[in-house]
Amino acid sequence: MPLPVLEGRLRLPVVCSPMFIVSSLELVIAQCKAGVVGSFPALNARPEQALDDWLGRLREELALHDREHPHQPSAPFAVNLIVHRSNLRLEHDLAACVRHKVPIVITSLGAREDVVEAVHAYGGVVLHDVINNRFARKAIEKGADGLIAVAAGAGGHTGAQSPFALIQEIREWFDGPLLLSGAIAHGNGILAALAAGADLAYIGSAFIATEEANADPAYKQMVVEADASQIVLTNFITGVHGNYLRGSLVNGGLDPDNLPSADPSKMDFSAGSSRPKAWKDIWGAGQGVGAVKKVTPAAEVVARLAREYKAARERMGCAGPDSAPAGGDR
Repeated sequence: MPLPVLEGRLRLPVVCSPMFIVSSLELVIAQCKAGVVGSFPALNARPEQALDDWLGRLREELALHDREHPHQPSAPFAVNLIVHRSNLRLEHDLAACVRHKVPIVITSLGAREDVVEAVHAYGGVVLHDVINNRFARKAIEKGADGLIAVAAGAGGHTGAQSPFALIQEIREWFDGPLLLSGAIAHGNGILAALAAGADLAYIGSAFIATEEANADPAYKQMVVEADASQIVLTNFITGVHGNYLRGSLVNGGLDPDNLPSADPSKMDFSAGSSRPKAWKDIWGAGQGVGAVKKVTPAAEVVARLAREYKAARERMGCAGPDSAPAGGDR
């Protein structure tokens, strides 16, 4: 089921996932200009007053791009809000999204009706990320417009279910906008996501090793050199299961093969935590990193994905245009 906000504005059926620290304003702008939805966690704008500046600059730069490229308009952008009680900025960040009429709001770690109502009041769309069918039903009951199915292999906080099982179970009762996340870093994976029943692929790790990403050069190089065998699943870092680069765990003084389990009811992102800092010291990445071969501009990643997606469609004998079926053709 297409999202009207994407009508005619996508080069590929792709939404770029918001990555804590890594998704810089420059990366989001580059992603949108390249024709895929760019997104960032509101928490990346620091201090909190900077969020208004980020949103204002996004609007201005994308509007200028659209005036200069009327036949290739930019894709919309999205802002991720963590609605868990640990996020003390939620009220402030939601108000900023309302003021700037952010077209797509991605909610995580909880579903709240008041957040959905605030976004709907100005005509925005809410997508909620879920790791199982039960959470999916709760999100739709709370008013979310669409779902992001976070399957096994996704970078950062992740689910444990096969993408095929998760998509199938959700599609049995939900025919609305559905995105799939989990080790998608190649055009083949985009086509597979659509074939499985998703409308859009949700891609993050492929954009860590980009020039615009706010990631340590060593982090980017570690992604380039890694494959799926270098990804470790643990809940020790934040209390929620996530996928991390083995090398960063070792550099943080941890034994990747002997990590204890953490209490998920005590998620701790504070500076005083005894654990190494998630995302800053311990680097998240998904199992699809093997498709990333070098550090490039974000536009080149999108171009690579587009070539691979087109080739995959041709190989499978897919009819019709090879651009984004979920949001209109570019």
